[in-house]
Amino acid sequence: MRLAATLALILGAPLSAMAQDAPPVTVFAAASLTDALDRVAALWSQETGNRAVMSYAGSSALARQIQEGAPADVFISASAEWMDTVQASGDIRADTRRDILGNSLVLIAHGAAEPVRIDASLDLPALLEGGRLSMAMVDSVPAGIYGKAALTHLGLWEAVAPLVAQSENVRTALAFVARNEAPLGIVYATDAVAQEDVTVIGTFPADSHDPITYPAALTTQAPAPEAQAFLDYLSSPAAQAVWTEYGFTTAP
Repeated sequence: MRLAATLALILGAPLSAMAQDAPPVTVFAAASLTDALDRVAALWSQETGNRAVMSYAGSSALARQIQEGAPADVFISASAEWMDTVQASGDIRADTRRDILGNSLVLIAHGAAEPVRIDASLDLPALLEGGRLSMAMVDSVPAGIYGKAALTHLGLWEAVAPLVAQSENVRTALAFVARNEAPLGIVYATDAVAQEDVTVIGTFPADSHDPITYPAALTTQAPAPEAQAFLDYLSSPAAQAVWTEYGFTTAP
């Protein structure tokens, strides 16, 4: 009788209550995902009762932390190259890697501003009027790397390079423009959607830089099955609705 009663209690317990005993999933994610991924994680928690703990930064910084043994379960990069790096060092499970999102690159201004055509004729120094062009770090952070590549492709980099103010991640670059500490900035389209105090004045041609993709994977230390469940949820219909709302494109 006692055994039967115990089994009845276990079988009758709600999934959410049982899931509370599971350890949280630690997610290292590119800073540009902050608002949308917070929403997705909240939905996942509501549906499963499991928890996800987020750590946001530039993909380069996160990749290095994972290589140094930081306790991450899931890595979502804004750059295929940085995911390649942690895969080459054996710090992710290559069989779990998949591209989940895409993005575009835009030129933003503080407050209301007139649109411009982004091509080889654009005079960025003149538009800056003595101010700085806010960008993520152009040699290590994906948004900065894409931005420098686009400007170089269009023949604009050499003239504007001395005027670039570099930040540790794209959200910091966005914040400088939002606070009017820099008149212009280069960020992802999704970052501009998340900030009311900036205006998109132009979108960089897609062929001016490599495709912007967000690969995700489990780290080699990720526990199963919660981390795998979270990774799978990133491509669920509920998550895709959030990604679309925030301006991301979703992988097929």
